[in-house]
Amino acid sequence: MNSVSPSAVQYIVGGGAHEDKPSAQSRCHNGHGSVPDGLREGSGEPDEVDRLKAKFMSAWNNVKYDEVDGFRQAFVSCVWLTYRREFPQLEGSSLTTDCGWGCMLRSGQMLLAQGLLQHLMPPDWRWAECHPLTDVDFEVLKPRSPSRPAGMSLPSFSSSWTSPISQRDPSSGSSEGHRRTPGGCPAASNEPQVEALHRKVVSWFGDHPSAPFGVHQLVELGKESGKRAGDWYGPSVVAHMLRKAVARSAEFHNLAVYVAQDCTVYKGDIMRLCELSESAGTGWKSVIILVPVRLGGESLNPSYIECVKNILKLKCCIGIIGGKPKHSLFFIGFQDEQLLYLDPHYCQPVVDVTQGNFSLESFHCNSPRKMSFSRMDPSCTIGFYAQTKKDFECLCSAVSEALSSSKEKYPIFTFVEGRGQNYGLEGQSGGSMDGPANIFSCNRLSRNSKRGSTDEFVLL
Repeated sequence: MNSVSPSAVQYIVGGGAHEDKPSAQSRCHNGHGSVPDGLREGSGEPDEVDRLKAKFMSAWNNVKYDEVDGFRQAFVSCVWLTYRREFPQLEGSSLTTDCGWGCMLRSGQMLLAQGLLQHLMPPDWRWAECHPLTDVDFEVLKPRSPSRPAGMSLPSFSSSWTSPISQRDPSSGSSEGHRRTPGGCPAASNEPQVEALHRKVVSWFGDHPSAPFGVHQLVELGKESGKRAGDWYGPSVVAHMLRKAVARSAEFHNLAVYVAQDCTVYKGDIMRLCELSESAGTGWKSVIILVPVRLGGESLNPSYIECVKNILKLKCCIGIIGGKPKHSLFFIGFQDEQLLYLDPHYCQPVVDVTQGNFSLESFHCNSPRKMSFSRMDPSCTIGFYAQTKKDFECLCSAVSEALSSSKEKYPIFTFVEGRGQNYGLEGQSGGSMDGPANIFSCNRLSRNSKRGSTDEFVLL
């Protein structure tokens, strides 16, 4: 999200009714009424001014509506994961639905899915069958004036994916135009092959026991943290569950997930994690970085809002899992003082993703939603993605700069050199994956809070 962002692009978007009255738009955008007829007749200069105004407004409206369409394609191409019903019974329970308790699991799935799309798909990929937006208040997309547009910030899935933090020499063999498949090969530019990969990514989140990132697998991993099917999950616990799920998946030998400790990202731990594959001759391992944080006490500290916006503008950011109290959401961007999100609270029938041509329609949303920053619960997990070592170095610099915008004495989180004493590299060096997740509280951010843990995020 640099111009827009979790990887982002700046969308200057407009919408609402398509107005065909240049004079009305001129009055609205330029603060002038129509030029009196007498002036038009008495001099050629005002006519020229009017013509220039008309050309300007025509070009401006074309940009606005083009960007709305760009936003539509980017939004609808995101993988949307919601409550499901009538799926195979969860082991150790009688539950065949996650409705009413699994919204944070679904938000975590969407965050991971966004990271996988960024990891595997071509940077300009859009779902070919994306539908028009429906049930949209286009005021959220409307700029206030040509000279002061309201920027739409979206994560890395946005239309102009090329990012200053991920520029590479085309001769280096790792081009920006090709993502690597799980086997390490570039994603084909051939559309049928790319769409087959899109379908495969969605299938990994299917609601059956064999799906590597499905609810069944996540619930099993949650047992290691004392959670059971039907329990509520916090954003920090889910971050560790996603880490273990990726480490256990046979599909990914070139991707790791790192979870920050106590609001601190240890660069040494990430370097070691990603260089393990490099020493085996398979190159640097791409990484998804998850940072559980608390942005205040009982409610969001307003001083952190600008910092969150700057993070969402970064192209390396893949989203935020959090929500509002008792209601988990996946935040993908913002516009002015409104967060944009995908909502998992919609119970749909299960889809059998083991069938070769299963329907994708229920895995993509065409109804954007918005929420005031002031309603955001302070407990959340922020996600980032770096494909190469250079990307990681640029990520550290870009995120540190975004964090410095906070007016608070303490930043939301920090990057430090060296390694954390408690960070395990399970699954990367032959260690056990069965130990409990390391979960910490950002005490310096919540010393006045009655809730000391980032996992006391109560969900319905």
